[in-house]
Amino acid sequence: MSPKDPSGFILRVTSPKGARYGDAINVVLTATSVNDPALSDSLTTRTTARQSVLAIKTQIGHERTVADTLAARAKDMGVLSILSPAPLRGYVLVEAMNTDRLEETVRSIKRARGKVTGEMKIDEIEHYLTPKALVSGIIEGDIVELIAGPFKGEKARVQNIDENKEEITVELFEALVPIPVTVKGDSVRVIGKER
Repeated sequence: MSPKDPSGFILRVTSPKGARYGDAINVVLTATSVNDPALSDSLTTRTTARQSVLAIKTQIGHERTVADTLAARAKDMGVLSILSPAPLRGYVLVEAMNTDRLEETVRSIKRARGKVTGEMKIDEIEHYLTPKALVSGIIEGDIVELIAGPFKGEKARVQNIDENKEEITVELFEALVPIPVTVKGDSVRVIGKER
């Protein structure tokens, strides 16, 4: 854009760092014609401070350590929540207001590798926030090992799955008489899929 081109303009707004939730700023733009000062127009825009969801890069296997350290310092930094989902290795998700102070604090935490540039949208992490059913990934005919209860260590075949109650009915391999046994979904570990 050149000074002779009147078709556009660039606006830069500099504001102080460290806003709190709900802080607002009003920006009034007024454009006045150079040739005719009576010809002008104004536009007012308002923006409000809100929290951001950020990803903090960590050493793989030390996500919980970094999350616990952040939680210990959270009150001073305006951190609203910390999420360290098991499937997301090498990252901790942080919801915070003051991203500048958070970045400064992350630099002082062992095993933290820095803040990932940019902000995450809630729909990108929503699948980490909704709990998975205990029986998800198990289908009828799978071979499982019971990991809790009186039959702990026994191997069995899945006969029926009740997703509403999150229970599985299995038939034990070692039993002399095939008796169906109903157990909770978190009491089994799949060791073989149905072929």
